[in-house]
Amino acid sequence: MTLNLCVLTPNRIVWDSEVKEIILSTNSGQIGVLPNHAPIATAVDIGILRIRLNDQWLTMALMGGFARIGNNEITILVNDAEKSSDINPQEAQQTLEIAEANLRKAESKRQTIEANLALRRARTRVEVINAIS
Repeated sequence: MTLNLCVLTPNRIVWDSEVKEIILSTNSGQIGVLPNHAPIATAVDIGILRIRLNDQWLTMALMGGFARIGNNEITILVNDAEKSSDINPQEAQQTLEIAEANLRKAESKRQTIEANLALRRARTRVEVINAIS
């Protein structure tokens, strides 16, 4: 038995196919979803989506949004999403270093909040590349 997973951003369909299992980062922690999971709607945090296809695990960076699970269908609507295979490791590391520097330079409360958010996004992208598949 499988699940139909659809990951959408405002601009594109990032993923639309059947999977065996997912592990999703929510605002209240990670949840694992297998076939016949109870219906749920949840907020999606900035974090890693792990996708199991047969015996292979793939990873994707999600940048916050919402997920709806029910009837063996998972729809994830996020601000942005990137498959690990689409992320350039050097560019991701460079973005992380810039985000860390911007946080150190932040002076106002608003700059600090924005820099922290950019840092979380950059860390997630690096973590997705380094995740064990």
